[in-house]
Amino acid sequence: MISLLFRRIRKFRVPSGDRDFYDLLNSIFGVSPRNIDLYKLAVVHKSASIVLQKGKRVNNERLEYLGDAVLDAIVADYLFSQFPNQKEGFLTKMRSKIVSRTSLNQLAIDMGLEKLIVSQSNSNYLQKNIYGNGLEAIIGAMFIDRGFQYTSNCVVNAILEKYIDLDTLQNIENDYKSRIFEWAQKNKQTLQFQSLEEGPYNGYNPHFTTTISLNDQLLGEGHGSSKKEAEQNAAMEALNKVDEIPLSQQPPTPQEEF
Repeated sequence: MISLLFRRIRKFRVPSGDRDFYDLLNSIFGVSPRNIDLYKLAVVHKSASIVLQKGKRVNNERLEYLGDAVLDAIVADYLFSQFPNQKEGFLTKMRSKIVSRTSLNQLAIDMGLEKLIVSQSNSNYLQKNIYGNGLEAIIGAMFIDRGFQYTSNCVVNAILEKYIDLDTLQNIENDYKSRIFEWAQKNKQTLQFQSLEEGPYNGYNPHFTTTISLNDQLLGEGHGSSKKEAEQNAAMEALNKVDEIPLSQQPPTPQEEF
């Protein structure tokens, strides 16, 4: 009752133009912002940067960087308490499944963050990552505004407990790169990975492209904001192809001459 009263008092102090934004934040995350401007900045993608005096441009990139680290710590702590008998490798793999770019993008969409994010990007590649990046930026803003323990409680209650099924997650394998290498080893095939950093993509963050070939036959091509993400996306596409191509139709591995 008392906490509800304080939330109403804080809401009353919010400028009238920000009350819809405040309500959305509260309904999605259960957070009662003290500094609403932090959260307003957290939803501004680089493509919609705010230009300040002297031409300085501000957006959510710094908050995204901070939120990424805070989220990693929260998820690690959560998994550590949920699986007291599991070893480091298991915990690391589970954390990776939760905080992967694909997972965060889907989480943000499921949570309804498209109602909050401000963007002027028309790129399909960038568009699919904007929501996950925005989620991390909001977590970064929350950390500055309310501290680690408050942020941890919000993330656990509003995200991990609500959207993550740990039992199902244990049975999901998203390390596509390891799986394609296991396939190659099992079938005595040779794979070639080639990654290229293409620099800023449409003026934004660096863009990576990875291709996977089987004896000069292109199997998969992946893109990402990091080399690891591009490799995983390429490996996922390659796995879909090798499952469709009988080994009898695949080019044989060249024999070494002695």
